[in-house]
Amino acid sequence: MIATLIQFYVPENSRHRGELAYEWLLERAKSLAIPGGTVFRGIAGYGRSGTLEQASFLELAPNLPVVVQFVCDDAQAEALINLVRAERLNLFFTRTGARAGWTGQALP
Repeated sequence: MIATLIQFYVPENSRHRGELAYEWLLERAKSLAIPGGTVFRGIAGYGRSGTLEQASFLELAPNLPVVVQFVCDDAQAEALINLVRAERLNLFFTRTGARAGWTGQALP
């Protein structure tokens, strides 16, 4: 199937409406019938500020980047982006086309 891969880059401890922003994103995507989402935690990263955050052996950095990723159709991706904008969440995202399928089925 032809799909859309959308990724939001979120500071780990970022909150929106009292809950962690990545959890908020997952819940909203679920409400839009997006078939699944995954949160990946980075071990190091930096953003617009240029501040490098990284985990050390003894303690974890307080605000490592997380990537919230969804594979869905283009209309669902657009709906999620519009919802995030309407909520005035200022998140960096990427959106690309993807071919998706199950290993037990042939790709179109």
